[in-house]
Amino acid sequence: MIGETPVSYSQRVLLRTVTGKDAALAKTVLERAGVVAHACTSVEELAQEIERGAGALLVAEEAFADPAFRRVAAILHRQSPWSDLPVLILARPGADSMAIIDAMQMSGNFTVIERPIRIFSLISSVRTALRARARQYELRGVLEGLRQADQRKTVFLATLAHELRNPLAPLSTALSLLQRKSLSADEARPHYQMMERQVQHMVRLIDDLMEVSRITRGKIELKLEVLPLERVVADAVELSRPSLTAARHRLELVLPGESLSVRGDRVRLTQIFSNLLNNAAKYTQAGGHVTVTIDRADGFARIGVRDNGIGIPADMLAAIFDMFVQVTDAARVAQGGLGIGLTLVKSLVELHGGAVSAYSGGPGEGSEVVVTLPLATADEAIGTHSSATTADALPAEDILVVDDNHEAADSLAALLRSMGARTSVAYSAEQAIALAADAQPAVGILDIGMPGMDGCDLARHLRKDPAHARMLLIALTGWGQPDDRLRVSAAGFDHHLLKPVDTNEMLALLLRPRAVA
Repeated sequence: MIGETPVSYSQRVLLRTVTGKDAALAKTVLERAGVVAHACTSVEELAQEIERGAGALLVAEEAFADPAFRRVAAILHRQSPWSDLPVLILARPGADSMAIIDAMQMSGNFTVIERPIRIFSLISSVRTALRARARQYELRGVLEGLRQADQRKTVFLATLAHELRNPLAPLSTALSLLQRKSLSADEARPHYQMMERQVQHMVRLIDDLMEVSRITRGKIELKLEVLPLERVVADAVELSRPSLTAARHRLELVLPGESLSVRGDRVRLTQIFSNLLNNAAKYTQAGGHVTVTIDRADGFARIGVRDNGIGIPADMLAAIFDMFVQVTDAARVAQGGLGIGLTLVKSLVELHGGAVSAYSGGPGEGSEVVVTLPLATADEAIGTHSSATTADALPAEDILVVDDNHEAADSLAALLRSMGARTSVAYSAEQAIALAADAQPAVGILDIGMPGMDGCDLARHLRKDPAHARMLLIALTGWGQPDDRLRVSAAGFDHHLLKPVDTNEMLALLLRPRAVA
């Protein structure tokens, strides 16, 4: 069918003339002009060759009277949306025939040329038709590119929705535990630390959503740091624990006798191994066995995730990392799935300079996915296990917190007070102006997206007042695109923080030395 045309056929002209002599002459003339031409001996052959592909048709009007032309008309009618095959009709001189009139009433790209036709005019008309056809193929390429871009965006959004659900499971469990049981500070601390890690994981994924156009072009920005691999795997296990537990799988960790460090993005690496663990959990029957092995091999860290599940046929091992590919019956065993998890794993591993491969003895024999990542150098690994701490004591100065979300404003103010600051809270810009006049705060942490006078308007108002000219203004918002940052800066803010606030980042700003008024 037209639309799946091989390149070799995309610019050829199909001829169906009154006589074989006319066809031979036209073919010779066109080929001398550099045009590929094919003479058809019948209308049936013309229809067959159109199905194979053509750049234009050169047809005598007598062909329209042939009953077989109905098949040609049907082919032209069902062209792909991008395709409009040019048809040049060689008409007899004189009054228009019924064949010409009927052709003009058909839905098609018809041009009538009266014969006899001069050679120059014939060549010129054919070349014009072929240029138009070439533009149609260019349009097909554009449309295909748009289709693929839209598909990639759809895949990303589906992946994001899937990935956002994973951190919610341990968060929900920890919240239920803390609500149901009174724990000492030391007992509760690990739960709070875990919750902080999961929130950070979700924040990074939401940041990616804000940059969806960049993601669909494959431009994922990695936040690289030197990481102990066993810690990354432990985070992945924490994310995937609900899936493993629900299926009653036994998880075995085989760790090396040394700590292996890699240079990578913590969230992305965690995402890689969590996806592999989730896959193992999905494609292994209940009560199965999943093993994670970490070892060193020729300057690389080798991480294998092995299961005793449904296995992978030999002819599928190379294809399972392709988009949407699933092993036969795998979707049924896993109760659905988008088929994109391993594609995402492969892309993220390669971004880290690594490689991924799959192994299996066949159906029912289980499988193993092995990731290799470059090990961090000795110099990079120094200090990997040390962690910088930020002082949590703020100077006793007044901080104005402004947010129309009462809970967000109150909780942030409580956090600041716990660190030694004095705070006042406003739930609107108008209320903030009144409080600022009374309290003369040294710092203002302002939400941007407030109804009425928003945070940028409030910042401009405060900056106009000499009493607040030296006030440190920090924008706290969910809007983090470059244009948003420019708008915030133009309004007079000193800094821009994204919600949810990174406590250490906020503390660093508040503790930074400031000019004295």
